[in-house]
Amino acid sequence: MSTLLFENQKITSSEFPDNLASGTDFIDCTIEKCNLFERDLTSVNFTNSTFANCDLSMSKLSNTQLNNVIFKDCKMMGIDFSKCIGFLFEVHFYNCILDFCSFEHLKMQGTTFKDSSMKGVDLTGSNLQKSFFLNTDLFDARFSHTNLKECDLSLAYNFTISPTQNNIKKAIFSENNISGLLNEFGIKII
Repeated sequence: MSTLLFENQKITSSEFPDNLASGTDFIDCTIEKCNLFERDLTSVNFTNSTFANCDLSMSKLSNTQLNNVIFKDCKMMGIDFSKCIGFLFEVHFYNCILDFCSFEHLKMQGTTFKDSSMKGVDLTGSNLQKSFFLNTDLFDARFSHTNLKECDLSLAYNFTISPTQNNIKKAIFSENNISGLLNEFGIKII
């Protein structure tokens, strides 16, 4: 199977290759309305690209490069992003379903999560410094030794974050969601 290069292209479901060789590159591409459920995207490189209205749930991303990749209106359940190449890893999510994904131990400073569902997500050991969680559901998300320094969580909801196990220095919370920081202390807020 030969390595492919897709550059400055709009790729729809009928045009997305069935089998991708290791090292295939997508540069400055828009990938729209593709069903990539359980697709093996191992060792594929995506740079300055956008996924829109795609289902990538359970996709395999071992050694996959995601460099400045935007996901809009995508379903992405159960993906292990921690297997991606960490160097130059940069992603942003808008109106996505990221339930049960893992971002364990990834460096993802400045990531945007907007209008998204992140139920049961694993953020253990991740560096999310200066990231934005805007109108994002973090029900049952796992935060342990996570760097949330200077994050904006003022519009996030349903989270439980231990201030003793995570770095929340200069993070922004709102009066409406501050109870998510106090659960471990058994404090009642009325």
